Amino acid sequence: MAAMESNHIESAEAGYRIGLELHSARVAAGWRALGRKIGFTNRSIWPRYGVYQPIFGFVYDRTVTLAPEGSATISLAGLAQPRIEPEVCFGLKGPPPRSKDPAEILSAIEWVAHSIEIVQCALPNWQMKVGDSTAANGLHGALVVGPKVPVAGIDDLADKLPALKVALLKGKAVIDRGLGSNVLDSPLLALAHLVELLAAQPQFAPLAAGEIISTGTMTDAAPVAPGESWSTQFEGDLLSGLKIRFE
Repeated sequence: MAAMESNHIESAEAGYRIGLELHSARVAAGWRALGRKIGFTNRSIWPRYGVYQPIFGFVYDRTVTLAPEGSATISLAGLAQPRIEPEVCFGLKGPPPRSKDPAEILSAIEWVAHSIEIVQCALPNWQMKVGDSTAANGLHGALVVGPKVPVAGIDDLADKLPALKVALLKGKAVIDRGLGSNVLDSPLLALAHLVELLAAQPQFAPLAAGEIISTGTMTDAAPVAPGESWSTQFEGDLLSGLKIRFE
């Protein structure tokens, strides 16, 4: 048992050093970073996976699919034990301030969208230490970004985001339900946490205008497989759900 434990990367910092090497190699190979993903912002799932703090990774032109019409087909080829996560995604118009005030964070955001992230994990049964997750680029596999809604046209968005209700469906069966408040009490506060994480790690570039930021899952992560069709449904009209077929 001790030998098995020794194979894990214990600290987030040690994992980020490996993750930065992976990121640099990808950029050198022609990958283009489009933004970041924040992981483990849903505290309710921490004990299930053995990670007890939020993390981040990069999303790339090769992993992001835009779905302005609300549907997409995603290949799971090459992804280890893929799982699906319904999230809230932001498009930045500038660097967010270091603040815990959702309204101040909102001032740096151009648009909001529903996103679905496909995460992956090569470790047995998804059991890991936090350093394993940061070394693996935040477990990122793919990201689908739904219709973008300009925040300038939404009243009281900072108050509406924590109250968002989403259902995650496999076919016609509801697999899980979640809330915006599951994401560090608000997706905006998840973004605020990312700003702090990056401020403490100058080896990573700070957030900049044009970046896509997916803020973490509102539900538990559910296993997916080729041939399946999944969808999300929101209460209210703030965000539209997505339909995804896996191949």
